[in-house]
Amino acid sequence: METFYDYKILVVDDETALCDMIAEMLTQAGFRAVRTVQSCAAAREQFTAFAPDAVLLDIMLPDGDGFSLMRTLRHERDVPILFLSARDADEDRLHGLGLGADDYIVKPFLPQELVLRLQAVLRRAYATRLQENSDILRMGETVVDWGSGTVTRGGQTVSLTAKEYALLRKLAANRGNIVTIDALCSAVWEDGSFGYENTLMVHIRRLREKIEDTPSVPRWLLTVRGLGYRLAKEEAR
Repeated sequence: METFYDYKILVVDDETALCDMIAEMLTQAGFRAVRTVQSCAAAREQFTAFAPDAVLLDIMLPDGDGFSLMRTLRHERDVPILFLSARDADEDRLHGLGLGADDYIVKPFLPQELVLRLQAVLRRAYATRLQENSDILRMGETVVDWGSGTVTRGGQTVSLTAKEYALLRKLAANRGNIVTIDALCSAVWEDGSFGYENTLMVHIRRLREKIEDTPSVPRWLLTVRGLGYRLAKEEAR
């Protein structure tokens, strides 16, 4: 079954009431984490700290415009961006789409329409990731059953702890890509990432003991020095 639970959404709009409404509707639709900001400066800060999977972006902001902000964000990381704007002129819509926006939604909009269009964009952008959100994760002969929270390897089955489960879910959702230390800590500890780096290393080591044939020489859960970790795809050697 398709789920958007693990996706993080950043909403950038100077209308606080609209931000609150969007955050509430996305939460009701099953999104785990939604953050809202009202300026370009705050958006840039949260884009780095929060590492969203998609951005809903207004064009008219108090300290800049959404078109310029999109260029800045995309320079840092390529994620889906949907414009939300009261400007319905064809030239604005075509300009936004021409810059590479994934969608352009004109205010006012139907709440369910926004949810459906966001889900459609995420589905296109993260097809592999959605597949990884199925009930089973395979790494060679190692099989992770998300439903039971267990790992089966070499005929032996062991259970994942809650934090190991959360870490592996985050890595699997971004399989093949680097997941930063901050992003992993944020996925496990809701009060943020500060101070958890050493504890994260302990959990990574224990997780490797459950999923790797040789934990000291990992094949799947790889360290990317100075950045974070990466869960290798099937072609890993």
